[in-house]
Amino acid sequence: MTSGTSIPRKHDFAWLGQALQSAVELELSTLPIYLSAMFSLEVQNYTAYNAIRSVAMEEMVHMAIACNLMAAIGVSPAIAKIQIPFPVQGLPGGAEPDLHIGIAKLSKAQLKKFMRIEMPEFLLSCLDRGETYPTIAVFYKQIRQAIHDNADAVRAAVKATAAKGGPPNQVKDNIGFLPITYQDGVDPLPQFDSCIDEILHQGEGASRKVLLTSKDFEFEDSHYGRFAELYYGTSYDAPDPPVAMTPENEASFFKGNPVGWPVVTNTLAVPSDGYAKILALDPNAAAVTTDLNGFDNAYSSILAALDACWNGPTAASWKTLGGAVHSMVDLRVLSCINLMRHQVPADIVAKLPTLYPAEAKYLAEFTDLSKPAFYGPRFLNTNK
Repeated sequence: MTSGTSIPRKHDFAWLGQALQSAVELELSTLPIYLSAMFSLEVQNYTAYNAIRSVAMEEMVHMAIACNLMAAIGVSPAIAKIQIPFPVQGLPGGAEPDLHIGIAKLSKAQLKKFMRIEMPEFLLSCLDRGETYPTIAVFYKQIRQAIHDNADAVRAAVKATAAKGGPPNQVKDNIGFLPITYQDGVDPLPQFDSCIDEILHQGEGASRKVLLTSKDFEFEDSHYGRFAELYYGTSYDAPDPPVAMTPENEASFFKGNPVGWPVVTNTLAVPSDGYAKILALDPNAAAVTTDLNGFDNAYSSILAALDACWNGPTAASWKTLGGAVHSMVDLRVLSCINLMRHQVPADIVAKLPTLYPAEAKYLAEFTDLSKPAFYGPRFLNTNK
């Protein structure tokens, strides 16, 4: 059984609410790894920065879409206390169980991980994976199928929730996501389909023929395409005459204009204990811990604010969202200006194989241990 031919399972309405919560967690799980790579760039207005930032912004949109889908059927998204321990094996919801990824600087090795996250189903099917949800797209297609398998229950839930008036709230913004609205006599299911299409198109592309979105999303590069351009160092330019993309010929689709490699701060990949063993030996631990905690507290506050957008007073939801988005700007300052100025002492770097025998290979693969290494953001959620 390949990833492209997995037999769809029939799920009930209760499963749909649970799966959408997993989708919220899945989208959130990509933000720490993408943002940590983005923050590691020393110049934050060039091609690489803009590419990663655009993907991270759309992942935030996808999380908001999943929240609105939940709210539309009367299920409250739970955001404030989501805990995702990095490094992680597989993504929430059972997606991509083969993926092992942590929080680290931008590197070719990390980009390969990003490309695995956003990999189109047609490419992965060439590798003959038999996993239940080998790609994020397969997971969302199961959600779409569950919506249609439980169409009458979904329609009734949308009507009842609209009559109730929230919370949970439907949240609207001009960054790419819309609420699910109820109109008497109009089937709401096409709105659900449109929301899922946005997530799928932006992630892996509009079809197996190209790595571009549809005209509804201005034919922009898919997330996979944007990361692949950084990895190959050239822009996406499909061969002419057209050929089918495979893992073997993928590089031939990236022969366009050069894409420069950025200057990267050599942050130390975050071990599973959040640097605890390192801090125990660092003479500068008090100052480092202050900045680590400052970042973590700000990140946690954003999660709490996002939770309040969908679950707090309806009238305040839009303004609360605006405050959360504004606070995200603070993460760059707390990371790049404060935290990443702290160097991990060289003598402690030399002890990493002893301190982290089970994670030594991971730390060495995603950090250049021959050069000075610096602390990076941990994205610990301190909400209890």
